[in-house]
Amino acid sequence: MEAILRDQPTFGFGVDSLNPHPPRGIEAVGGKTKESLRGQVMQLCPRVPGVYGMLNRTGELIYVGKSKSLRSRLLSYFADSSSDEKGGRIIESTRAIQWETQPSEFASLLREQQLIRRHSPRWNVQGVPKRQRPVYLCLGRLPAPYFFLSAKAPADCVAIEGPFYGAGRMQRAIDGLNKVFRLRDCSQKQLFHFAEQLQLFDLDHRPGCLRLELDTCLGPCAAACTHEDYQLQVSAAESFLDGFNDEPIIAISEQMKRAAAKQQYELAASARRTLQSLEYVHRKLAILAKARREYTFIYPVNGYDGLNTWYLIHGGEVADVAAEPRTEADYEGLKPKLRQWRAVTKSSIDRGHGPFPHTLALVASWFRRNRDEKRRTFAPENVRRRFRASSLIVARS
Repeated sequence: MEAILRDQPTFGFGVDSLNPHPPRGIEAVGGKTKESLRGQVMQLCPRVPGVYGMLNRTGELIYVGKSKSLRSRLLSYFADSSSDEKGGRIIESTRAIQWETQPSEFASLLREQQLIRRHSPRWNVQGVPKRQRPVYLCLGRLPAPYFFLSAKAPADCVAIEGPFYGAGRMQRAIDGLNKVFRLRDCSQKQLFHFAEQLQLFDLDHRPGCLRLELDTCLGPCAAACTHEDYQLQVSAAESFLDGFNDEPIIAISEQMKRAAAKQQYELAASARRTLQSLEYVHRKLAILAKARREYTFIYPVNGYDGLNTWYLIHGGEVADVAAEPRTEADYEGLKPKLRQWRAVTKSSIDRGHGPFPHTLALVASWFRRNRDEKRRTFAPENVRRRFRASSLIVARS
């Protein structure tokens, strides 16, 4: 495989569900040496936003990235300064590079996230030195929900937040959360017996672990609580995920102070590590909660190629997308979708119930880093005014 012809990639990225414009083609180059790949990238790759994929000798997609300047980003892999473990090992395994242009940096971010979730390239999710793998903080698993971590967001949970980074740090956080809220953390194979469950004989259900005796679990396995009692604790745990409950921070902080006062320094150090993990989680949850409360609007994004896009942001998530109307006919054709947008934004959004819940952290991060961009947004009810203003600008130009 000395070279791959343009427009004939060995691996398709697939449909872009957040692209309202005509499908964008993929270009690819291939070669047995880094010098060959670099020369083709320099000759063919444009300086525009987009996503790229690295393929190994068998045509497997091993890495996905994005950039606001594809040519500059791809050439950086061949620089001597990029011969570190991550960039160097990726490019050493690469025999072909493909790219797909995007109209904007924001579109590139969304597309990169979509591709990583869809294809799970191994260099994006494992084996990359100094890279922390993303994990989701989940509250679920009936009949007695509890906090646990998952590499991918499960569909059958009470609540899911993330992604968070640092599996070790997050494991300490969920251990602390389950203990503070007195939720179980045992296997799904454990049998549960709530206090209100009827039984023919008066049986003494033994707990599956020591946490009931330590008063860090309500003991749903040993009929030590009712289902209602347990559900109250689950609701309190939900409020923590919503960013409104700092009980775990206070509880672990007090535990650390008590241990230090009693000169139990190892216990105090352990509590301090747990506290630091919980503070990280709480800070991020507060950011996500702020995005849910404040980010409901239409975000217009101009494309370098004139393909402008309107993103409906609802409850901090990308809820829908449409091509910006250029003519009165375009606007008339878009009216049914705009009516739907107005109806959607009038109702509140529950956690993770939008069509693209995984975009919440991306949207929150984008507007935190690009604060001026929020000034360009507008409410769905102001669409007509926005269209008229943009039409006047086009007419004058």
